[in-house]
Amino acid sequence: MARIKKKNGADAAPMTTSQMLGSVLKSARDIMRKDKGLNGDLDRLPLLTWIMFLKFLDDLEQQRKEEASLSGKKFKAAIEAPYRWRDWAADPQGITGDELLSFINAEEAVRADGKKGPGLFAYLRSLSSSNGDNRRDVIATVFKGVDNRMKSGYLLRDIVNKVNGIHFTSSDELHTLGALYESMLREMRDAAGDSGEFYTPRPVVRLMVEMTDPQLGEMILDPAAGTGGFLVEAYTHLATQVKTIADRKSLQNGSLFGYEPKSLPYLLCQMNLLLHGLDAPQIDPGNALRFKLSEIGEKDRVDVILTNPPFGGEEERGIQGNFPDDRRTAETALLFLQLIMRRLHRHPTRAGRPARAAVVVPESVMSDSGIAQRIRQQLVEEMKLHTIVRLPRGVFEPYSDIQTNLLFFDTSGATDVVWFYQHEVPEARRSMRDPKYTVTSPIGYDELVPILKWKAKKKTSDLAWYVNRKEIVECAYSFDFRNPSRKNKSATPAADLSACLRAPIKTLDDQVHTLTSTSKEIDDLPQSSWQRLPLSRLLERVRIEAEVDDDTSYQQITVKLYGKGVIQRTTLLGREIKTRPQILAHAGDLIMSRIDARNGAFGIIPPELDGALVTQDFPMFRIDPDKILPEYLALLLKSEEFTEICKRASRGTTNRKRLKEALLLSETVPLPDIKTQKKLMAFATSAASLAWSARSIAESADEIERSVCNLMLKL
Repeated sequence: MARIKKKNGADAAPMTTSQMLGSVLKSARDIMRKDKGLNGDLDRLPLLTWIMFLKFLDDLEQQRKEEASLSGKKFKAAIEAPYRWRDWAADPQGITGDELLSFINAEEAVRADGKKGPGLFAYLRSLSSSNGDNRRDVIATVFKGVDNRMKSGYLLRDIVNKVNGIHFTSSDELHTLGALYESMLREMRDAAGDSGEFYTPRPVVRLMVEMTDPQLGEMILDPAAGTGGFLVEAYTHLATQVKTIADRKSLQNGSLFGYEPKSLPYLLCQMNLLLHGLDAPQIDPGNALRFKLSEIGEKDRVDVILTNPPFGGEEERGIQGNFPDDRRTAETALLFLQLIMRRLHRHPTRAGRPARAAVVVPESVMSDSGIAQRIRQQLVEEMKLHTIVRLPRGVFEPYSDIQTNLLFFDTSGATDVVWFYQHEVPEARRSMRDPKYTVTSPIGYDELVPILKWKAKKKTSDLAWYVNRKEIVECAYSFDFRNPSRKNKSATPAADLSACLRAPIKTLDDQVHTLTSTSKEIDDLPQSSWQRLPLSRLLERVRIEAEVDDDTSYQQITVKLYGKGVIQRTTLLGREIKTRPQILAHAGDLIMSRIDARNGAFGIIPPELDGALVTQDFPMFRIDPDKILPEYLALLLKSEEFTEICKRASRGTTNRKRLKEALLLSETVPLPDIKTQKKLMAFATSAASLAWSARSIAESADEIERSVCNLMLKL
């Protein structure tokens, strides 16, 4: 690293190049792989984050102390000696081994100055903003949700020494580290697999920020902040508007707010915002839904809300009790939608605009009946819902294949007209072998730019149309309207509406008859003669480490929840694969996710993913085909009984339970002979075919309902 000279001739901190930063972080992660206390990137990334967090704070403190000295002002340190990075971490020959672990972890320890006092974490958790520095509250809250899982104090010292080579003293270095850090966030999300929540692609975040166009002086909130993607993009958008010292103060102190109750995303969010330039992020570590809705008043409201709330989650009854009786639900997306409406100011913002929101919602919110319908009605009656952008499937891969929509609304009055824009895969992609959006071929911001151009002067087209308030009300406040220019081209005459159902209904009827006659045979199977064998008699643990070549491409796979199977997560060159060792997958083997096994993250590796790679967090088992058919085992994996087996075999705290292989293999499963297994599989296949036919009929019936609704409006 080359040193540079300050204006007064003294040596400044050495500059850290992009290549050096990448090398430092890679070396630190390689060291962490040797420690027995860490299990995969879900453990390594938080540890690396809090270490970098402390180094960053110390660099920032020294820089601010210097600035205060030059301006003749008194400097107040957020972290005092001997707990500053420079006191215990900067000396490469400093405390190490058990002494270092004790200093960090213990409530009371011998400090770097040789005196006894609170351990590092105990001290950091006790900080408060009583000296007027809000960063002390941020630090205390961050470290309330942090622990040190490393077992070796010597390896920890090696990591500290590596991170000490990063210098957070120039905007170029911060920009480079920010980019590297975002790549680490993506890896963490991938390592987490399908864990019940997912992250918004950066191009979609940027589109939503550009569409709402936050202005300096407005208060922006993300009530489900996650790792801070929306707030970082909003900060970047606002930073371009800073012209004066007062502007900068406004941006730093009164612009961005968030909620994130989970400790790891909270820590990542804080670090993400700090790296991008926000000095003291104002992120509440609690659940944004914990407040009684009726008690949220004007003082609690904000100007702009940008968020992707959790989908499909289930909130506890205490949280549901904060909402009106007729709008209580376990569905988190619907609770957040009510909260967002309540948290928007009812008067114009300082920029003279109405308070506004951009929200990602799942397809179910658009047309479900009951509570969802009542919430849509509230949105139409109390807010001006002006734009809905419909996104295609695949945009949120690999975290979810749910189809999503972007709702844009404000508080300027009731809804009169709603504009729809159907984003489709661009023409340039359609010539590709796989034109869909996937994890290996994600959506790009340039593909969304046409939406911004359309927003400037909204006109109807093959992709855009509008629906007036009357149509929405008469269709039970549904937002599920299709493009009329597309429907009219292939509209079914009113007299022949039932014709489109005749063939599938006949097919369904035949399938029901076949399934009914077969079910009698299944009911008569002599289950009393079936064996119950431990899984250890049916499965053999296999582990073949791959020799990864830097210039070869490798498929990386993951396992989805609730028996949804194995999917390709991404494709990487060998040199891009950070986690080692990598394990070879073999077609026909059973694979599971240690982290999410208790939620049904099992699958049989399909032939097209033979030879793909996974990390050690995905154990694999060879199936004995003479005793159990792989497809029969796959069926068992989806059963409620097997889910209970997995829960019994998982150990750990509520948020970190992992399946223990020995416990799993000791569990027994019902096992008929191979001939009976084949009969059961044929029956299951017929049932799946029946379910598919029923869904097709339901979709056709929905289309008929929409056609009738539109027909009535024309009478």
